[in-house]
Order: sequence, then C-alpha cells, then structure tokens
Amino acid sequence: MPTAKRLKSDAKSKSRDTEPRPTIADLEGESEFAQLARQHWLKTTKRATRVKVKNEVLKRDIWDVLEKNDFPYKSLLVLEGLQTLESYLWPGYSEDSSNFHVLLIALITNVKARERLETWSIFEDRPAEFSSLFTRILSMNLDQTLSLTIRTHLLCFTIYAFQSLDWASVRKECAPLVSIGIWHNLSTESKRESKLSQNNQLRKAWKAAAKRYESADDATKARLRFERAWLYTLTLDFLRLLYDEKRKAEHVLYCERFVEFVSDLLSQLPTRRYVNTLLQDLHILPALRLSPMFSDEDNGLLRDQYSLLSHYVHFTIDDQTGVQHSRTEAYDKHCAELAKLQRVALRHFEDKLKVLALSNYGSIDKRSELENLLEALTDEETKRLATLLELRTEYPESVKVPIDRPFLTEVLLSTFEKRKTFQEVARDMSILPTEDSLFDQGLLRTDDYDGSKPLALPKLRLQYLSVGDFLWRALVLYRCEAFYGIRKDIGDALRRLRPESRRPGETTFAGFSRMALPISRPSILEVVPALVGDDKPSVVNAEISLDVRRLADNVRREWDSLRPDDVVFLVAVDASVSKAISNGSNPTISEAQKLGLISVRSAEISQIMDDKGKSIRDPAAYFNGHNRSPTRKVQLRLDPKTYKEDTDRTSRGKPDVYERINLIIRRSGRENNFKPVLESIRSLCLSEVPLASWLHENFLGYGDPAGATYKHLPNRIAKLDFRDTFLDWQHLVASLPGKTIEPGDDVTASFGPPYVLESVDKPPEEKTVKPSKKRRRDAEPALIAEVETYKVSTYKPPNTGPYPVDAPKLNNIRFTPAQIDAIISATQPGLTVIVGPPGTGKTDVATQIINNIYHNFPEQRTLLIAHSNQALNQLFAKIVALDIDERHLLRLGHGEEDLDTDGSFSKHGRVESFLEIRDRYLQEVNRLAASIGAPGAHGNSAETAGYFNSVYIQPAWAKFTEVAKADGSSAADIIEAFPFHNYFSDAPQPLFPPGSDRETVLDIANGCYHHISKIFSELEDVLPFEILRRDRDKANYLLTNEARIIAMTSTHAAMRRTEIASLGFHYDNVVMEEAAQITEVESFIPLAMQKPQNGQMALQRVVLCGDHYQNSPVIQSLAFRHYANLEQSLFSRFVRLGIPVITLDQQGRARPSIAALYQWRYPNLGNLPHVETLKEFQTANAGFKYDYQFINVPDYKGRGEVEPTPHFIQNLGEAEYAVAIYQYMRLLGYPASKISILATYAGQRALIKDVLSHRCAKNVIFGLPKIVTTVDKYQGEQNDYIILSLTRTSRVGYLRDIRRLTVALSRARLGLYILGRREIFEACYELRPAFQLLLQRPDKLTLATGEMWPSERIQAEEDGIAVPGEAVMEGVEHLGQFVYEMTTTKIKQLRAERGLPETAEPVEQVLKPITEEDEVGYVGASGEEEEEADEDA
Repeated sequence: MPTAKRLKSDAKSKSRDTEPRPTIADLEGESEFAQLARQHWLKTTKRATRVKVKNEVLKRDIWDVLEKNDFPYKSLLVLEGLQTLESYLWPGYSEDSSNFHVLLIALITNVKARERLETWSIFEDRPAEFSSLFTRILSMNLDQTLSLTIRTHLLCFTIYAFQSLDWASVRKECAPLVSIGIWHNLSTESKRESKLSQNNQLRKAWKAAAKRYESADDATKARLRFERAWLYTLTLDFLRLLYDEKRKAEHVLYCERFVEFVSDLLSQLPTRRYVNTLLQDLHILPALRLSPMFSDEDNGLLRDQYSLLSHYVHFTIDDQTGVQHSRTEAYDKHCAELAKLQRVALRHFEDKLKVLALSNYGSIDKRSELENLLEALTDEETKRLATLLELRTEYPESVKVPIDRPFLTEVLLSTFEKRKTFQEVARDMSILPTEDSLFDQGLLRTDDYDGSKPLALPKLRLQYLSVGDFLWRALVLYRCEAFYGIRKDIGDALRRLRPESRRPGETTFAGFSRMALPISRPSILEVVPALVGDDKPSVVNAEISLDVRRLADNVRREWDSLRPDDVVFLVAVDASVSKAISNGSNPTISEAQKLGLISVRSAEISQIMDDKGKSIRDPAAYFNGHNRSPTRKVQLRLDPKTYKEDTDRTSRGKPDVYERINLIIRRSGRENNFKPVLESIRSLCLSEVPLASWLHENFLGYGDPAGATYKHLPNRIAKLDFRDTFLDWQHLVASLPGKTIEPGDDVTASFGPPYVLESVDKPPEEKTVKPSKKRRRDAEPALIAEVETYKVSTYKPPNTGPYPVDAPKLNNIRFTPAQIDAIISATQPGLTVIVGPPGTGKTDVATQIINNIYHNFPEQRTLLIAHSNQALNQLFAKIVALDIDERHLLRLGHGEEDLDTDGSFSKHGRVESFLEIRDRYLQEVNRLAASIGAPGAHGNSAETAGYFNSVYIQPAWAKFTEVAKADGSSAADIIEAFPFHNYFSDAPQPLFPPGSDRETVLDIANGCYHHISKIFSELEDVLPFEILRRDRDKANYLLTNEARIIAMTSTHAAMRRTEIASLGFHYDNVVMEEAAQITEVESFIPLAMQKPQNGQMALQRVVLCGDHYQNSPVIQSLAFRHYANLEQSLFSRFVRLGIPVITLDQQGRARPSIAALYQWRYPNLGNLPHVETLKEFQTANAGFKYDYQFINVPDYKGRGEVEPTPHFIQNLGEAEYAVAIYQYMRLLGYPASKISILATYAGQRALIKDVLSHRCAKNVIFGLPKIVTTVDKYQGEQNDYIILSLTRTSRVGYLRDIRRLTVALSRARLGLYILGRREIFEACYELRPAFQLLLQRPDKLTLATGEMWPSERIQAEEDGIAVPGEAVMEGVEHLGQFVYEMTTTKIKQLRAERGLPETAEPVEQVLKPITEEDEVGYVGASGEEEEEADEDA
C-alpha cells in the first residue's frame, strides 16, 4: 500500500473537529461527572473497598443527565475517561442491578469500542455475571418500550460483540444466537426438511440440538427458546420499522445499524451458516427494497448498505462447507433454481406459464423478462406459486407488513434473476478515477465519519468466507482509500491554485501549486480499434505540452522526474461554475467542486519528449544538461473505457470533456502506485486464487489454529544442519530446555559445532479407548506432556581454501532459548509467527533463519519482504555479513542506495556486479594459466575460461587425485604431486605445514581446489550475461534463474506481482519482517507471487516477524482505519485467532530501568545479561541525575498546545525545552549522533526543527541531532539518548493507543527524557502502568552539574540518593538561562585555547528563548508534512 501521507483538510471537513472532545478540565476539574467520580469511585483512599453502586446516583446523576441531552458523545467520553466502567459500574454489577446500570455498561462499552480501547478484558474476572449482563442486554434489544435511541446503542453493543469472537467469553454468549436452533423459525417444516436433507452434518446438528433441548430443565429450555427466537424477533421488528409511517431520524439510524449487523453476520462463515437461510426465508432484501424508508430520497446510505447486504446474501459459497463456487458452479446452481421454477410452472400453471416453462435459461433470468412472464398470473396464483416454491407468503400480524402481489413478485424476481458474481463485479470495476468515482456520495460520506453512523463498506475482520471474498473486500477498500487520497490531493492543489474567472468560460489561476500545471487541451493522437470481442478502443494516445519556464529549479526537477507508467490527472476547472455552486446550499458538494472542478480524467505517461519531439529516456539528466528548453511534450495513454463513454456522451450532444481540460496534476511517486497495486489485487481476485493448501484454513480463520505449524504437518524434516546457530555444547543444551539431548551414535561426549539435530520420533502408542468425537462446549482439550528428543551429531566442515577470504563467515550471537525455538520452527516447513518486543533481536533471528534455509536447502528460493526500505536495508546488511554467496542475493525496488555494504544489490546493480566478478575472476584465470605454463588467452571470456578448466585444470586435478588415492602414497608424495604450488605462492605460507600427516595434506589440497573450482563456477554463472544482450533479459534471468534470496518491500511486491509471476518466477519460502506494520492484502500478495504448479503452490514456509503491540499499518482515513479495519495486519489477525506464536523474551537494547517502562506490555520480557553487566549500562548519564525522567512542562508564554491547521499540533514550550536539553547535552560532550528528538505529532516535529535551525544549526558547538522525527516514523530505530515531546495539553490524543506509547518508550538505550503535561497523562487509565513508574521520580528536570560526557558515576539504584552537583530546573526559562551561561563560558574557553581575543558580540540570538513577537515558533505545514498528525482525527 502506498506510504500514507498526511493530508491537510479544511477544518469543516471533519465532523470530529466540530464535535467537542473532553479536555483535562472535564476529567480533573469541577465538572458534574468529575465531582461524582471523586465522590463515589475515584476516591483517594488507598484501602481497597468493595464498590457499592447506588441506584439513585445512577438514575439521577448519570442516566437522567445523559438522557436529557440525548446521550451526547462528549459526556459519554467523559464518563469513560473517569473509569466509570472499570472502577464503578462493572465492579458494582450483580444480577439484581437495575436496567439503568445495564444500559450504562452497554453505553460506555460502546464508547470504548468506538475509541478502539481494550474492553472485554474488563469483564474476564466474573464470567457468570458477564453472562447474566449479556443476556439482559439481548433481552433489552427486543424491548419495544425502550426508545429507539437506546435500542440503537444496545444494537451497537451486539455488533461489537459479534466482531470480537476471538474472546472466548463473548463467543460463548454469541454462538447460540446463530446456531441451527434458529431454523425453528423457517416458514414451513417442509422447507426446513429440504434444507436438512442436503447435508448429513446438518441433520446430525439438528438432532443434537433437539436432544439437548429435550434433556434440559425448564430454566434451560426457556433460555434455549429465547436464544433461537432472538434473531428472528429482532428481524421482524426491523421489518416493522421499515414500513412505519411515523418514522423519524432515529428509525433510519436503527435500521442502518441493523443492516450493518446482519451484513456482519453474513460475512463470516460461523455466523452465516444458519443465518443466511433464515434471512432469505424472511425476504429481508425484497422487504427492504420495497419499503418507504428505502425509497426516501435522503436515505442514500441505506440504499448503499442494501447493495452490500445483497452481495453477502448471494455470495457464491456453500454456506455449510465454506467451499467457494467457481463461476461455472455458481451458474450451474442458478440454472438448477430456474429448472425448479420451470418444473413448478409446467406442472401447476401450464396454461399461463408455458412460455416460461419451455424457454431457455438465458431468456428468463433477466428481471424484466421474468416480470413480463409472471404478469399473466392472478394475485392468488402468484401466492400459490410462491408457496409451491417454498417461499414465505405471510408474516406474523405484529409485523404489519403485507405480503401482497408486488411484494411476492419482487421476492420471485430477486430469487430467480441472474446476478453478477463478485469476480464479474471486480472485473468491471474501474481502477482509474473520474470525477464521478472521486465524488461518489458513498466515498464523500467517509470524510465525515466519526463512528456515530455506519458506512456501506465491507470490513476486514477475524474470518473470511473465502480467499476470493477477502480479495474482493481488499479491492473495494483499497480502491476507496486510494481515491480518497487522490481527491484530497486534487482538492489541495486547486485550493493553492485559487482559480478565478474574469470572463465566462475563461479560468485563470492566481495561486501556485508545485503539484499542478495549467495546460492547453490535450490532442488525441491515435485511437486504436477495439480487439475482437471488445467494444472499447484497445489504446487511446494523447499528447500535452508542459511549460516549466516559471517554475523554480527544485519544482522543475520534480516535474522532470516523471517516468513512463506514472499516472497523472487531467482536470477541467471552470471558476465561473464555482460561483454558481457557492451560491447554492447543497451540503454534499465537495470543496474541489466549489472551486470549479468539472471533470477529472486519469492518464498514464507513455513517453516524454523535448520541444522538437525527440524521445527522452532520462528527462532529469537530459534537461539538467545543455538542453534547458522550457517546454516538454508528454504522450499519454488514456483509459479506453472512459474515453469510449466520453465520445458516446459527446455524440449525444453533451460537451466534449477533453476540450475543457486546462490543468494537469501529479502526485508524489511513493503515493501514486495505486494503479499497479489495484491491478495486482484484481488479477488475484479474478484468478482461481492460489494459496498453499496447508495455509488455506488458517488464512481464512478456521480449523485448528496450530494446523499450519511444523509439528502438525506431514512433511516435517527429521534431520537439519544448524551449522553456526549454536556456539558450543553448553549453548546447545541451554537453548533447548525441557528437551532431551542425546549425542549421536558415533560420539559419546560433548563436542563442538557444527551441530546436526535429528528429532527422534517415539513409536505411536496404541489407543485403548476410542475417544468420543463430542466435546463439551468450552472444555479445553487435555494437554499431552511430551518431551522432545534430539539426537545430535557433527561433521568436519570442508576446507574452503588457504586464503583468509576463503574462511566462512560465522554467526557469533549467543541466541536465547526463545530465539532458538523460533529459528528451529522457521527452518522447518510450515507457518511460524514470531513476536519480537523491542530490542529482542527479531532481525538477527530472521537473518539466521534465512542462513539456515539457504544452506540446508540449496535448491530452494526465499522471498524476503519488509514494510520499509529501511528495515530491508538493516536485514540485508546482516545477511551479507553471514556465509551467503553474494551472487545469490537480489534486491528489487528502491532503497538499495542506502545499503552500507560493498556490494550493489539492486537488480541492475547485480548485473553490473556479475560483470565485475567476471573481470576479477578472468584475471585469476590468466594468473592460474601462467602458473602452470599453459599458453593462450584463456582469460578472454567466461567461455574460454570454461574450456581452459576442462582442458587443463580438471585433467591436472584428476592426475593428482590418482596419486593421492594410491595405497603407498605418503604425505610428501602428495605434496610433490600437487599441481598448483606456483598459483598459491601468495597464500599464507607454508601452504603445507611441515610434519603434516596425510589427512591434513589432503584436506589442504582439497581446500585449494575448492578455491580454484569456485572461480570457474562463478564464471559459469556469468556466462549467460555474455550471451544475453538486453539489460531487461539479463535482469529477468537473474530473478528467475540465479538469485536464491530475493528481497523487496511489500509495496514493490504488490506493484510488480503480475509482472514477476508472468516470468515464471518460483519460490519456496517467504520471510516477512515488520509484518505487524504491513496491511493484510500486502501480506497476502507475497504469498501468491507465483503461478501454481500442477494445481499446487510450491510455498513451503511462511515466517512472519513483528510486534502487534507496536504500531499498526498507517491508513489515512478514519473511516477506512476504524470502521473498515483496513489497519488490520495479517500478523495481528493470526495472533487474535490463537495461532501459536513464539515470543522473544529477552531484550538487549535498553537499560533494565528504561525497559521496565514498557515491560508491562510483554509478559515474561526479561533482560539479556549484557544490559546488566556492561559498563555503559551501569554508568549514569553525564549531567543528569536520572537515566529517565518525565518532565512536566506548564504553559509557556501563557500557551500550551496550539493547532495552526487541523491536526497539525504544536507546543512551543516543549519544543524549547527539548532543544535546551539537547544544547545542554552537547555542551557536556555528548555526540550529536547519539541523540534523537522525537515528537508525537508532525506539527511538533516541524516546530522543533525550526527552533533547532534558529539555535543550533549555525553554531558548531551544537550542530544538529542525528534525527528529529515523529514516533511513528522512528519505529524499528533506536538511539542512545531520546528526547521525547508528548505535545498535547488539552487531552491525551492518539497516545491513548498504547501501541504508540510502547514505540515511544522503547527507542532509547541509555537515556530517555520525556516532556509533557503531567495531569493529562497521569489521569489516563490505559497509560497508568507506564506513568506510575515515570512519576515515581520528580517531574522537574534534575541535573548533576560538574560532569562531562562520558561520566564515571555509577547510576544510583535508589532514586532518593543525592548526587554531587544536583540542581533542579524549575522550567524551560531556568534551563535556558543555565545553558546560556554554560555556552558563554564554553565560547570564552574555546577562544582562550585558540588565542583569540574576547568579542563583545552578543550570543543571545542563538541562545535565549525566542521572544514573544518572534512568531517563528508556530510554523505551518509544508506540502511534504506527513500522515502522523491525522491519526487523532
């Protein structure tokens, strides 16, 4: 997915901006609820007392206040922030609690769900009470005496519960509501019987349910009756509301939520299995379509939801087995339904429906045709036809929905019409936007999403119906998110351009945008006729001219960086139209349309030419040379389908779209890769989706969670060579605790590496009793205690040559038992999920896994995927350091320029490095030929070198081998016969040590021949590059034939999937780093980048490394991020599904004291010995009393946080404080490269950079820190010292997502200094474990003066102990003055050392805090400011 960019939007465009959020005053001040909380549940007494809930308090002081104001969201947020649920409502709940008590629990649970906070764990401590609470909420759902507003809240609670089926307690309550018992409510027994007869398992399940009911007591029978009638009753009530003539807004909202609920039920197999049959029996789709509410002009959302519900109801899958139907099978099933209709028509209505009965299927499966044929029936006959087809013909009287002839006709039409399959919908879906798709009402609705209303979007959830279903959802959501970003970028460009119209039909642009250029209308160069069987042109080529003479050099270079296949947008803007629109009052008109946007057309660049029409391959280099022409001609490929629609519209007399185009807009490259990614997803959606059979069930979320791990797979490998994984015997034994280690048959005692481990299988025990297949609900299977046994053997590694460079590069990391567990699992076939908390060595583990696979399975190929180029670079740098041949490494995509290694690992760079290797080895061939006296030009090419090897070298070695194998040959004879003495004369001497025995001499000789053989094997690999002439052919040969470890980012894989698969590229293993930061579809695509062989995927291993407790994928829009859950990663979903994970449990990054700040998030996370014993971890930070400290920053110059543009949040006091601490550290001698400054918002990052540029950039004493960035951008990085600005002073903001706090606290190794507003973060329930530790220390910066870096002082274990020179900084002004005096002294000292005279020039300019009138402090957002700030929207 493209890197998310921070999108600036108009302050009115986000409803969350206008909807007030609680501030610290609401939670800590004298507000009504805050006082109530302090009085009843936030008491300061430390004595634990049982909470007693007073009903009058609930009713009078909470419920009535909320109800009076129609349950305002801000008030509910205040109650949630005051810990009302966890500290008062739930501890005080019992079965006797009032209904208000239950309703308040439901309301605040909904708030937590909407805010994405942990919820269900609160209820885990009392399962019986939770069950009682849940049942009461279900009953209230059906209570028609409650207001619809309250019932909507209760329905939201139920929706949230069904989205959380990974919690056993919730699953236990939800499962009975959608079990087979609900089929008691089908319209007729005959219909139920026909359904049960379709599948033996269904019949068994029905009988088991009946048996359970019959054997139950009266109370249980009542509960079972309630559970099986609940959904039926709720659906009937929904139908009643649809036709209610007195409907209000709350009716519509309730119905929208109900459609969301049933769509959710149908989108997961466990909840769909029986529900779909019941909903179809109840005619939910025809009833909804014919309802007055559906027809109401204002209810566009409900109509869009209907389409989504229809998609799920008719999804082509077997509801019982979960098998997805192919397009042929779906059509066959449709034809079988039509055949049933024809049989009934012929048998019972021959005189009136004979045409229908005898027609072919194709002529009666269209709605209009079928409707005409059914008109011949009377009302009674229509009803009888429906009855004979086992369709419901009446509802209970309470529903008040008449099933009349129009209704029954709609039922018949919707039952028998032919629908598009999801593949056909995907095939016809446009992936290039126009103004219609960009400004579609469904997409515009997402701008205002705040959680108060549902959306007509599919959701990514715990389970999927099929792989095709997953890909369809991903395609819809990714397309929406891409179009959302495009619309925002076009709107931003137009806003900056400021279109004006002085005369009708003429538009000028008063402003400027670096992303847009005015152009004249494009010329259509060529329209290539349609291909056979198609109705649109095959290619449409157009040309435009760009004039860049008015652009600054840096902007001109950006335009010159456009490349073929880049997508640009041709926009028609008419400012005179904007005036007419702005005078209207249509609230759904977007900002871009108000500025005069008329049309948008997408185009792909095919080539760029100069003003003379000459094609340019590298525009940036060409135009930077002598050809500084201001004009470029750009040839474009237009979308043929859209072009045909446009020409058809023009032929009907409508204006020509292309005549009015007057603007071209581009997007930055990293965000503009949406088209190839969408094409990749669509091509997978249309294919018979390839996924390895052993992974299929786990991916969909069904079956045994451990079914894909190596211990459960039949192809587990018994014997593996772990080479340098274990450093010695003690390491081996310590790394396999609880396992039996036995030396192999040929050894009796301990021995050194390399180690080969062979798992010893125990003989299968005979089963004496056949276990029952039945298992009680919620009963866990018994754990079988099994001790694994490994037989360990070794071998002598072959001699690789006499030169130091020949020695293999070995691992020197002493892996922990958890790391070894991960390495063993990932070296075996199957799925391995590795959770790596901060500093636990995920990258080292991944590197060793790749190393082991590379050496154990030389014929296999491994695909290496990471979220970012940075992570890929780190991984590649470590792989290069191991014993992996560089010829077998390949890096695709960009980012390799950052690699700090000698080799070049880009695709084209690898071709070049192959040719460099060739030159080097050909010189060695010449030297070898000279050493043995072989005349001729043997080193001319790899081909001549091959001949030289076969004619001279191999015979010479064969002759030597004969001597060596002779029975009487001594060591001296072998040395004398060795043919390459002269060649190895420059190797470390003596080549054969005196006194060596025969075995040693042979070993050395074999090592020498290994060195020579490697020369010729490398040259043999280079040979194809001498034959192939085109660079593209060379690169593709490298990918498909030579490389064994292929690395790329997840985005590159998504963009190039189709191209790479079409080359016949095959691979066996996927290793994914940063998997928790990769969106689910981008995690899926690397698993499907090859074509199946013999109907099966070759994939054998999938290794996912990540940490779901740190940041998730970044998604721009709140609607897609939260409602559609597009931020879900495959990694986090696997963890939720209970798939076994291996958690690395010892960190080696930070001091133990700093690690304690986030260890509470990771059970059993310990410290590696070196962080407790090495001097740098024991020594105090020079100049600071504490190694970490939270520093409270009050208002600075009367201000806390400010928000100059939406979500661009800044805090000048914290920015000044951060820079002052940095200056102080630099004055003490801390290296700038060891200090990083982090902020939680992009606005604060920009402000800190601005303060640094004023105070430090031009002063050599300070310089700039290693990096100033946001917490989100710094994930995966670390530094010795971190200065962190939390920024917010009104509320916690998005740091309440503790994943972000975990990232923020875990970046520092030796020192962490956090700037923030104490009362804000101290009061936050979710952050309490970290802030309780932080606030055990004083919240004013405490210095230890008189020290220089590095300090010799040992960090005191007791915080209360005073240190020499202790000084407390009262605030930023105090520290600023302190730094100013230190700097003045430092400058005098430097001048004295250099013999310079003292100067009277003031240094205050760069030292003292920025003055009140110097408003550089609050900087605006530049075009490059990125996504992080938008997270709090």
